[in-house]
Amino acid sequence: MSRLLITDAHLLHPETGIRTDPAWIEVADGRIAATGTGRPPGAGQDVRVLSAAGATVLPGLIDAHVHLLVTSLDMTAVASWTPGYLTVRALAEAERMLRRGFTTVRDVGGADHGMAQALAEGLALGPRLVHGGKALSQTGGHGDLRPLGDDSVPCCESRPHFARIADGVDAVRAAARDEFRKGAAHLKVLLSGGVASPHDEIAAVQYSEEEIRAAVQEAENHNRYVTAHAYHPRAIDRALRAGVRCIEHGNLIDETTIQLLLERDAFLVPTLVAYEQTAKLSRQSGLPESSYRKLTEVRDHGLAALEKAHRAGVNLVYGSDLLGPLHSAQLEEFTLRAEVQPAADVIRSATSTAARLLRMEGEIGTLAPGAHADLLVVDGDPLADLTVITRPERRLRHVIKAGSVL
Repeated sequence: MSRLLITDAHLLHPETGIRTDPAWIEVADGRIAATGTGRPPGAGQDVRVLSAAGATVLPGLIDAHVHLLVTSLDMTAVASWTPGYLTVRALAEAERMLRRGFTTVRDVGGADHGMAQALAEGLALGPRLVHGGKALSQTGGHGDLRPLGDDSVPCCESRPHFARIADGVDAVRAAARDEFRKGAAHLKVLLSGGVASPHDEIAAVQYSEEEIRAAVQEAENHNRYVTAHAYHPRAIDRALRAGVRCIEHGNLIDETTIQLLLERDAFLVPTLVAYEQTAKLSRQSGLPESSYRKLTEVRDHGLAALEKAHRAGVNLVYGSDLLGPLHSAQLEEFTLRAEVQPAADVIRSATSTAARLLRMEGEIGTLAPGAHADLLVVDGDPLADLTVITRPERRLRHVIKAGSVL
């Protein structure tokens, strides 16, 4: 049994927002065995002792909205890539995510069981991957990227992609069952227009209530849940009333939507950094003009929506939704949220609250005994200065995944 003892550390407990006086944390066989203050337990020959020298230890970060497979915005080039090459590129990005401090990520469109298995077995270095397979899109929805002149009918949809098309209750049921058959931990449905899909409107409502309820029922039958891509209240309210547990983005939420989120104890995953970084990339990203107009619309409302949800007490979870060359800005979501949220709340969104969304509370996002020993050792106090987290090249001393120090 491998053991690790970290001494002289300030422990940051995200659930309470408390950073302790100098303390110790003991790890055994990849799990947190004990924590305490005062004199640490004796270290035998089989124990590695790591002195934090006054640094802060906090749980590894959780990004609940990633697309590991989308490593390029050059769709012409991507069309010629093989599944093997796509996977190798994705796993390389997974390692970079881990080295930024993300020890768990939830993929909401594209990643599959093979990638999760490779990471779990240590065949590639990266975070714990909680994947949902392919998202479900209606014809002409956010996941249907065919050009207007393409009259072909989607067939088989076996190639790696972030979404698959399913129309009608029966087709949605079949697609949901297929994704759960392949190991999906959740199911994502695309319920409104999006920035990256050039032919729909942000305010468009996609999928009928009957189709959404079919997806929710299949998820519940498999002890899973549904999360929904949606910006506009019309789409979000329909989703919540149909039993959807989580909303991705939600930039245009209103007071009625906020009340529904609270009543259903649902989760909201804003992704502000995606719009900021896409705007900075400008026309080099390859997005058409129609997408830039939509980008401006949702970007201008995103921070205000986050502030309203925070003040109301909505369950807020950290998400980045960065694609291709934008992945390197994954930590900048902290900076944006800190404009309207205290640091403790932003950290909680990327740890304990995210763990509740993933139904892994007590397992990740916490320093409680029994949890996976996914830990960060950082110079400074993140509660007082979030650059302690957002500048890993300067402030991140160690990433510890399942008790192993990278």
